[in-house]
Amino acid sequence: MSDRGKRQVLVGTVVSDKMQKTVVVEVARRVQHPVYKKYITKKKRISAHVENRECRVGDQVRIMSSRPLSKTKHWRVSEIVRKGTGE
Repeated sequence: MSDRGKRQVLVGTVVSDKMQKTVVVEVARRVQHPVYKKYITKKKRISAHVENRECRVGDQVRIMSSRPLSKTKHWRVSEIVRKGTGE
């Protein structure tokens, strides 16, 4: 990976695996509200490329940024961190 440079890496949960080579990963982060100082969970849904369909709903995966693969896919699943409870 050193020849490609530093890539952005995120960890999230697979929420949809209905497409052929794509999974939808939900990445959550906790931020402090600027006025009320309470912590809020912000979520973002990212489409990620997976070559052979090994990801299932509920799996925790590590995704890394890549070149644009389609209109909505700019991420790729690099590894499965933890299998979900579905299997």
